[in-house]
Amino acid sequence: MNDISNTKKVDILGVKVDRIRLDEVIFIIQEAIQQKKRILVSNVNIQAINLACEQEWFRQFLNSSDVVYCDGMGVLLGARLLGYDIPERFTPADWVWTLVRLCSAQRYSIFLLGNPPGIVDAAADMLKEEFPELHIVGTHHGYFDKSKNSLENQFVIDLINSKNPDILFVGFGMPIQEKWLSENWSQIQVNVAMPCGALFEYLSGNLKRGPRWMTDNYLEWLARVVISPARYFKRYLRDIPLFTYRIIKRRISQVAK
Repeated sequence: MNDISNTKKVDILGVKVDRIRLDEVIFIIQEAIQQKKRILVSNVNIQAINLACEQEWFRQFLNSSDVVYCDGMGVLLGARLLGYDIPERFTPADWVWTLVRLCSAQRYSIFLLGNPPGIVDAAADMLKEEFPELHIVGTHHGYFDKSKNSLENQFVIDLINSKNPDILFVGFGMPIQEKWLSENWSQIQVNVAMPCGALFEYLSGNLKRGPRWMTDNYLEWLARVVISPARYFKRYLRDIPLFTYRIIKRRISQVAK
């Protein structure tokens, strides 16, 4: 882990989350590329916090990441209930455009890894359509044997390294993408790696997002349930009450002290 983020971290149920704005994340990424540093940029929503409470390896991965930004209104509100001020929430589907605009202008190279065959390539095409000068050096789907010592896994790592990208996006879904990065980070030759969940599906148009009035007003979870109930209903039915219970329990313990 590099001492690259000077922002103050706050403890949300054992996860150290940066009090950070989007422009600061962009600056840290650019600095890492320019200075040839290696950093992990991770994100947390309520699912991530719940997983971190239940799986020690996942909590360790987040807490060893160089940047952990807030990617969920639930986390932002939970932090406020605990007395912490996280300045803003931003999700990869929103801020990727800011990042790729920078990459296009500075000729930073990127590699897209994840999702079923075809989806990741469609996402790359969409980015190139918007930014023709964007330097996408490679793509690969996420349907391969991710076992640490498998031949397929080593092939993918070698492919990434042969392209020498500045930034690697990993979209396997949580927590598979984080597990893969935790097991293979020492072998991957990139400056910046970041889990990105369903980003490629959003970019390709394979998965729709809710309108801005919902995503900007704490209701993206509801939009996701309405648009993709089979994908999100059971998850949110568990995650939202469980996260709320854990936050309230922590708040009560704070007051008791």
